[in-house]
Amino acid sequence: MGRKWNNIKEKKASKDANTSRVYSKFALEIYVVAKQGEPDPEANQALKFVLERAKTYNVPRNIIDRAIEKAKGGAEENYAELRYEGFGPSGSMIIVDALTNNVNRTASNVRAAFGKNGGNMGVSGSVSYMFDSTAVIGIEGKSEEEVLEILMEADVDARDILEEDDTVIVYAEPDQFHAVQEAFKSAGINEFAVAELSMLPQNEVTLDADAQAQFEKLIDALEDLEDVQRVYHNVDLGE
Repeated sequence: MGRKWNNIKEKKASKDANTSRVYSKFALEIYVVAKQGEPDPEANQALKFVLERAKTYNVPRNIIDRAIEKAKGGAEENYAELRYEGFGPSGSMIIVDALTNNVNRTASNVRAAFGKNGGNMGVSGSVSYMFDSTAVIGIEGKSEEEVLEILMEADVDARDILEEDDTVIVYAEPDQFHAVQEAFKSAGINEFAVAELSMLPQNEVTLDADAQAQFEKLIDALEDLEDVQRVYHNVDLGE
């Protein structure tokens, strides 16, 4: 699973390069999740998860508070959660998650991004069966053996534990996300290099230089769309 973490790091670095876009996407996600449930993260596990993710991207507190206050205010904006699946150059596979208040607009924009950048939309299920929903939690300052001991003491299961670039990455079932985090917090670890529920590919593909350049244009075009929250793929982007 090591390469998969490198792809997550690449996505984070790309998003970190455009912080205003990152912050606006988090603000929308926090608003929607807080509006759907309680605006209190202790009573709303989905909101708690989003806030944990926001911390790893250094989203400012004022942006978080503003989104939660907006949800408390009972704004009447309604958003749908959508997932699109498609193919990029050389058979690469892509999953696009979106939040939108205009389904037709979002579908049209996503389809256009695929079509203009060497890809094409697929039907529901055409790609996702090749990915696994996975909790990915990374910490620094501990060895792989120390992390394993922490999880064993907390009686928490993990799919895999890997040490990469001074970061220990725990891959676990999605329903173990909070259990893994709580195990770390009980051990005095409150900062996470990554805290994601991700769609990880079962197998990755390597593209030639031309196909990879086209693929990266496609990913950029999708991530630039206002309604798109996350993009997952199966391409090995290298170091």
